[in-house]
Amino acid sequence: MAVEKKNVALDCGWGRLLFGQTFEKASELAKCIRAEGPGRRDIAFYISDPHVVLAAAPQELFLDPSHTYRLNLATYKPAKEAPRGFYIRRLSSVQDAEEVNRIYASRGMVTVAPDFFWSRRDSRAITYFVAEDEATGGIVGTITGVDHTAAFGDREHGSSLWCLAVDPQATLPGIGVALVQRLAEHFQERGAAFLDLSVIHDNEQAIGLYEKLGFVRLPTFTIKRKNVINESLFTEEPFDGEALNPYAKIIISEARRRGIGVEIIDAEGGFFRLTYGGRSIVCRESLTALTTAIAMSICDDKRVTRRIVKAANVNVPQQVSADDEEKTRAFVEAHESVVVKPARGEQGKGVAVGLKDWSETQTAIETARKLCNEVIVEEFVQGSDLRIIVIDYRVVAAAIRKPAAVIGNGRSTVRDLIEHQSRRRAAATGGESQIPLDAETERCVAEAGFSLDDVPPADKYMVVRKTANLHTGGTIHDVTGILHRTLIEAAVQAARAIEIPVTGIDFIVKTPTEPDYWFIEANERPGLANHEPQPTAERFVDLLFPQSMPAAVREALQI
Repeated sequence: MAVEKKNVALDCGWGRLLFGQTFEKASELAKCIRAEGPGRRDIAFYISDPHVVLAAAPQELFLDPSHTYRLNLATYKPAKEAPRGFYIRRLSSVQDAEEVNRIYASRGMVTVAPDFFWSRRDSRAITYFVAEDEATGGIVGTITGVDHTAAFGDREHGSSLWCLAVDPQATLPGIGVALVQRLAEHFQERGAAFLDLSVIHDNEQAIGLYEKLGFVRLPTFTIKRKNVINESLFTEEPFDGEALNPYAKIIISEARRRGIGVEIIDAEGGFFRLTYGGRSIVCRESLTALTTAIAMSICDDKRVTRRIVKAANVNVPQQVSADDEEKTRAFVEAHESVVVKPARGEQGKGVAVGLKDWSETQTAIETARKLCNEVIVEEFVQGSDLRIIVIDYRVVAAAIRKPAAVIGNGRSTVRDLIEHQSRRRAAATGGESQIPLDAETERCVAEAGFSLDDVPPADKYMVVRKTANLHTGGTIHDVTGILHRTLIEAAVQAARAIEIPVTGIDFIVKTPTEPDYWFIEANERPGLANHEPQPTAERFVDLLFPQSMPAAVREALQI
């Protein structure tokens, strides 16, 4: 392949793209890969003879288990429909760059210095597109394109797609497809002959998307350098990682990174043992022996939790047990709306929110009793659902949780929209988040004026669950950096009252930037993986094994 430039290594911020066809000697390509910078992920692409390159540095390089796909831009037909609820545009500010990094971090990708993005905003070689939510103005997706002609004078006039990433909490459909289509149209307009990409071999969801858009497999290979970032691609896990849920996996990954021994006790249940320096601790995800049975008992019964934190001067809503019908009915009639929930339970099961009359409250109580004989009726407090992670009595992360919602397209029924959204949430959370098609969902849909089999108009936004729990399809949006000091103090105060070292404190707030709040409950086994990229797993392992921290950090924390 004739090219005008030789030995091309294009800096992309997260690492370099090494175009294999520009290297005449395998030894030169191997040398270039070995010069990878710290914390970067270089990619050597278009390798026709990977065995020769690997032979030049077999201890340092590996054959990446990815497939290469190509879209023929000569025959590609632009999208017929414009995106709904969002639009695609160029990256246009440093804030855009910071949002792109947020999405990268949430997807476990290498982040890029914001000024790198900004300094190349007018580059011909690298193009950045972002997807912006029309309602919120937030960035919900991103994609990077490389023009091979501008990068190294490619006489085949090719282009390539990199870093396609959608916010895992985005609820709008079709963001990834729209980003790929926009990039394809962009390079088609520039006269590029094709658009190539590299995708990990077992990413069935992404491969299905690309093949649907017309991409076909290309017989070429990718080589990377053995480093910590790539470790999972060239080493076999000592246990079945697929059997572990994300909440156990994030802790185990951090422990292994520090050289802490890991023994899987029961993968399906999330039980494992961590051992370091003669100390051994059994965990069930973020629950350990450091959390006493007393603390667990307090968290287990929401009535007890409320009494304990109220005594510690934490604000709580009014509440009544549903065992006395006359008293409960009077409570319901005295409030504009109420919440019904099992006294004991988790993951939002059996919870009904925003009930306005006695009839629907009775129905919700009977539903909750199927899960727990003791049911609570609570004053409904208007606001946003805030989860605060407290580890070792320090706030580590905070996020607003939003309830599951769908957006009409004018063709699909509410049931189909929910099922489609549920599949997206499951894919984004390793199967942990799905929208149940139960009586509570039907009630919420009916409140919006529809049945499950109705077809809502295009762009109709509909909340289909009132609770914002992740396990019932809710989404999580990080607010750690803007949390009001009063909310931080109240969360720590609640954790100290319960005497629990690791907990998820749930508040209802007007906004995370203001001091007003109502305590709802405390979770003794919070999902740390839900708060990436905040260092929840790091602080959890710090608590368990402080000696695994660098000496300078221990000294700074006075441990």
